[in-house]
Amino acid sequence: MEQDVMVAGVRPDLEQVFRSAYPRVVAVAARVLGSRDEAEDVAQEVFLTFGRSSVPATDAAGWLSVAAAHTALNHLRTGRRRASREAVADDAAIAPDVADEVVTLEERRRVRAALATLPRKQSVALVLRHSGLSYAEVAAALDLSPGSVGTTVRRAESALRKELNRHAPSD
Repeated sequence: MEQDVMVAGVRPDLEQVFRSAYPRVVAVAARVLGSRDEAEDVAQEVFLTFGRSSVPATDAAGWLSVAAAHTALNHLRTGRRRASREAVADDAAIAPDVADEVVTLEERRRVRAALATLPRKQSVALVLRHSGLSYAEVAAALDLSPGSVGTTVRRAESALRKELNRHAPSD
């Protein structure tokens, strides 16, 4: 059998793409979710989808980064993490010597909740840029002109700040 033929529905390039792109996919998802374990779950979901897709291997890196951001944002938006966040907060509140950690966890939760309210293109651009992708990589992944990436990211940052200020806890 030829190497380029799909075997039992598996892309012949899947292993190579997986090996090269997995660290970035996990990093993008972890940036959104704040948990490497959950990011690895998202990566598995993303690679399963990629494995069934006809996305050319040459476009895989951008496609996978966007898919990781979308999937992680979907996890935030659907509230799948609510129970685990509440359990962590409850456990942390029991030990008074971890007060700083509880504040940090709450801040991260607020940022993630605010991020989930942004328009999809803005939130994905922001996540990808802050995950280390260059302007050119973000532009290619989101089908934007490289010149508009900075504007999109700045608008996303501004919208994120407004959302955070709107829901800022009163002291």
